[in-house]
Amino acid sequence: MPAERLRDRLVSSVIAALVLLGIFLLAPRLAGAAVLATLVLAGAWEWAGFLPRSNNTTRVVYLLAVALALGLAWAFARMHLTPILWIALGWWLLAFFWVLRFPTPIPRWLVMAGGLFVLVPGWLALASLHVDVGPAWLIYFFIVIAAADTGAYFSGRAFGRTKLAPRVSPGKTWEGAIGGLVVVAAVGFAGSLLLNQPLLFLVPLSIAVGMASIVGDLTMSMFKRHAGLKDSGRLFPGHGGILDRIDSIAAGAPLFMLGVGWTALVT
Repeated sequence: MPAERLRDRLVSSVIAALVLLGIFLLAPRLAGAAVLATLVLAGAWEWAGFLPRSNNTTRVVYLLAVALALGLAWAFARMHLTPILWIALGWWLLAFFWVLRFPTPIPRWLVMAGGLFVLVPGWLALASLHVDVGPAWLIYFFIVIAAADTGAYFSGRAFGRTKLAPRVSPGKTWEGAIGGLVVVAAVGFAGSLLLNQPLLFLVPLSIAVGMASIVGDLTMSMFKRHAGLKDSGRLFPGHGGILDRIDSIAAGAPLFMLGVGWTALVT
């Protein structure tokens, strides 16, 4: 990925985080979840483009399937949120191993299931943070995501030498990833003071979310390469689509919500 693409990703990802945060902070709780669901459905439309021989009929059917999954997940999650989030974590762990094995062929059913695992739990985690937890943790989550992207970009530009996943995303380096996690750790230290949380809880959680955001980015790159696409969509000219903007958020949100839920149980 050329430097210009990395810069564009950084800028657009930070803007996406700010837009999503604004939606949640300004909209009533359930309305914010509904607006985000609309963005998720736009992402489902784009995801259907990863399927072989995709057409508008395929996209409509897939969008309706994701809409049904959102409704079922919301109804089920009122009593059983944690199992859904753990399933999402299992998916992202498997996705990480698929990234390592790429360009191994990805079967059609896995592409279809992948969209559900990426979009639905991420939406559910953010909506639950908004409705059940409150703005402080939500703001902190988006700061962590932005810090991971920003730290990785500048560290990679300054020190990047060793390719992280060259077959999936040639522009990303280990130095950039580590630099991003160092910045996230600093954010975790500051957050532990501002949120009055144990340092040994918030710093590791923040680093884990930062790592998840990297996996989310690489996973999206893998699916795009498998489909022969440069961007997931053309909603933002020169910057790609919805999925290009929310990959890190979708991967980090379930893990973050699990961590916040755990601290609520033990404090």
